[in-house]
Amino acid sequence: MTARPATDPDLWWHLRAGQWMAEHGRVAHHDYFSFTRAGSSWISHEWLAEIIFYELWEHAGPGGLIAFSSLVTTLGFLVLYGRCPGKAQWAAALTVLGATASAPSWGARPQMFTFLLASILLWLLERGEERPRVLLWIPPLFLLWLNLHGGFALGPALMALYILGLIAESAAGATAWAESLRLSGRALAITLLCLALVPLNPSGRRLYRYPLDTLQSAEMRNRIVEWFAPDFHRGMYVALLLIVLLLMVALAWSKTSIRGRVLLPLLFMTAAALDAVRHIPIFILLAIPAIAAAAAARSDSPIQLRKTALSKRATSVINASAVALLALFAVSHGVELTREQPVEEGAHFPQRAVTFLQNHPMGDRLFAYYDWGGYAIWKLGTRYRVFADGRADLYGEELLRESSQTVPQIRDGWAGALERWNVETVMVPPSTALAQALTIDRGWTSAYRDQQAQIFVRKQTNPDEY
Repeated sequence: MTARPATDPDLWWHLRAGQWMAEHGRVAHHDYFSFTRAGSSWISHEWLAEIIFYELWEHAGPGGLIAFSSLVTTLGFLVLYGRCPGKAQWAAALTVLGATASAPSWGARPQMFTFLLASILLWLLERGEERPRVLLWIPPLFLLWLNLHGGFALGPALMALYILGLIAESAAGATAWAESLRLSGRALAITLLCLALVPLNPSGRRLYRYPLDTLQSAEMRNRIVEWFAPDFHRGMYVALLLIVLLLMVALAWSKTSIRGRVLLPLLFMTAAALDAVRHIPIFILLAIPAIAAAAAARSDSPIQLRKTALSKRATSVINASAVALLALFAVSHGVELTREQPVEEGAHFPQRAVTFLQNHPMGDRLFAYYDWGGYAIWKLGTRYRVFADGRADLYGEELLRESSQTVPQIRDGWAGALERWNVETVMVPPSTALAQALTIDRGWTSAYRDQQAQIFVRKQTNPDEY
């Protein structure tokens, strides 16, 4: 289930950044790929993930990256399954349901590191209640996390909510203060240690501000799909709706009250998941064990599975056959995805238009459709520099607003951004308002067009005759 084509719009600039760092032997601290922010300071908060992705792509091809991303995601669900109490078959069914709900967020992307490491963090917190030394694994885990993906801020947030939940338990009389202080004291020490580790990354103390700046970016939330709220009218979110409903039923009908240390993080991530699609996988990590615990508490359920007596040898044969069939399916699915990668890439990105730009050099200041910016960076190298791409934190609110307002609608002064930044080449879908306007603008000429993309060039640049 977790193996997906490598078609995330941000993958391409991640690959290009990883390539740059691998070739230069240092972390990129400035922008080298755009003309609007050339030389500006850039917090490369996913530097380690980008190098890993590039090395996998370079030495194992798209198939290697797809397999690796699938493995990272699957390990996160394996840990989740291990955290589910009760009968194994129900834990498995709930885990698969959780996987179905979070599937829209999967892919070859650094976010999957956050999913895996958050899953491990929650497991360590739970095991640490009985085995305190287990908590010592959290700081090195967090150190790795903060160099892989900006979602590292979820770690201290979840631990802080865990501590507040413990205090709420004692205030409500559900847990003795002595136990609550003992557990919360350990968790607080680990949380403070993790916060002290944040500067141990190539960007130093600037990484403290990055998560806050991202959350405060209104333009990112208005234009990036994964920051949109889930639309329950769409089939891909039906499983999420079912989990939310199951969670409500579980909380209402459970024979035991849910503990504050579980409830507070769960409520926080429920609100986050309903606010933005990108938070759904972390919500699943908290919701599925809560539902499983409620189901396990009602162990007197009349639904019973009939057991069949099998010999030990027959059981081994059945298990081995199941594993072999699953392995065969996984391998064949991976091979098929690798074979179809060029087709999937061409369906999502302007392959032929980019090839045209490679073969017919023209003005290097390229205004590309936002979701194509990263693809242009990867495919065109330094021959062209883009107006903007998926690195929204680098460009800032004003520039992102200029980019988003230029393409979908034409108003008075629509050409302002193109003139102000001296854009020389434009590559956008033919159906956009910008393409329609440039078609009739005497200052521009259409150099290439297919069903997916249209390329315009300023007449002053004197392009070759095509």
